Amino acid sequence: MLLLSRTLYSLLISLFSLSVSATPTITRRHVSSVGPRTPSSPLPAADYAVPITASVPRTKAKRFLMQALRESQAAQAGSNFTTIIGGSDFDEEYLTNVTFGEQDFLLIVDTGSSDTWAPEIGFACFDLDNNPVPQTQCAFGTSGFDVNGSSTFVADPDTNFNIEYGDGEFLTGTVGRDGFNTGLMGLASPNLTSVFRGTDPDDDEFPQTQIPYNPVFYSAVQQGVVSNPFFSVALDRGSFAAENSSDLDQNLGFIAFGGIAPVDVTDSAVTVPVQGYNAASFLPENGSSVTYFYYTVDVESMSFTGNKKVFGTTNNIILDTGTTLDYVPTQVADAFAAAFDPPAVKDEDEGVYIVVCSATVPEFTVNIGGVEFTVDPADNLLPLGIQDDEGNDLCASGTFDGGPAEEGNIFILGDTFLHNVVVTFNIETDKVTLTQRTPYTNGGARRRSPRRR
Repeated sequence: MLLLSRTLYSLLISLFSLSVSATPTITRRHVSSVGPRTPSSPLPAADYAVPITASVPRTKAKRFLMQALRESQAAQAGSNFTTIIGGSDFDEEYLTNVTFGEQDFLLIVDTGSSDTWAPEIGFACFDLDNNPVPQTQCAFGTSGFDVNGSSTFVADPDTNFNIEYGDGEFLTGTVGRDGFNTGLMGLASPNLTSVFRGTDPDDDEFPQTQIPYNPVFYSAVQQGVVSNPFFSVALDRGSFAAENSSDLDQNLGFIAFGGIAPVDVTDSAVTVPVQGYNAASFLPENGSSVTYFYYTVDVESMSFTGNKKVFGTTNNIILDTGTTLDYVPTQVADAFAAAFDPPAVKDEDEGVYIVVCSATVPEFTVNIGGVEFTVDPADNLLPLGIQDDEGNDLCASGTFDGGPAEEGNIFILGDTFLHNVVVTFNIETDKVTLTQRTPYTNGGARRRSPRRR
């Protein structure tokens, strides 16, 4: 998971590594992908849906950037299952219901990490300087999982959970197994899991002491809980009102297990291989000995309305539901921001581009596998909740400066891009199908009614 926060916290957690209930309630290095790039074949519809009905404050991680910008600007001035996704606290994260044993939680839906975890009762929270702070600073919205309150929880002895996310946040804690019957968190490869031998996190070494295990969906497929080895995600953009609110915004898309998410789509679709990595160098590489970590794909080019320059990019681009913005090469981000009318101006401290919310925004395009996917201009205007000296509401662009296009840099197509496509991840063939969505208004798409068996 790559997050936007620059803060650091640690907490004790319980990691629930997968006893899946059968009862649903649900670097820049250009290397061409191996394998054909083909138009996608029709995918079966997932046919079981449940709404999110609870409300919870979201974690501090992804709201930190927008909060910092607000403060900065103010100072200057077997069955197939589908579950509905909710968003909250400025619609910067997507949540779904999860039940561990008999205890309910809302967890972030994340294709950029593999572990499923929840805080444990009594967790400790620390600030950037590693000083203890109140639990409220971690903003989990729950007192945590009660190990003693679960009759089905089993601890894994002589192991520990230890992960550091892309923004520097880290978590350590105990590892255990419990039955759960709805929701998920980490959806990426088993090679990216973060359980290690021993009980001292200081002794952990990747991959020397790593204990890979099957994440949620891998276990569901292995145990025959779903009939097809793929899941798909459709994320809806929120309304301006929801993006300025800390409340849970219900019904903001779907996760579909074993089928395609039930939203309207166009005929523009393509299936491409997931890019493998050299396990030693962690650089993209093709061949029979590659290791899969993230859902990384080749992106042939990026462009936007009125652009006359070809921006070839990199295959080191991750499809990540757990990242709010798109992180693209600097030259692409700068050129795109300059094409706003009026132009968006970069905040050099944060790397984000700020513009009046009434600006005219070019349509951003991403070419994957020879198919051009469009990003609705609405996804590149994120309200900051502040005004300039003339009383104009200010927004941030959803396209972020991800750094120079050079070896070692990883770029991300996050929620800005993913609001506009349905992405179907096949864990058996290691391929991804992208399907352009039918345009929809902010605050939720018109959905096909999910079928129920």
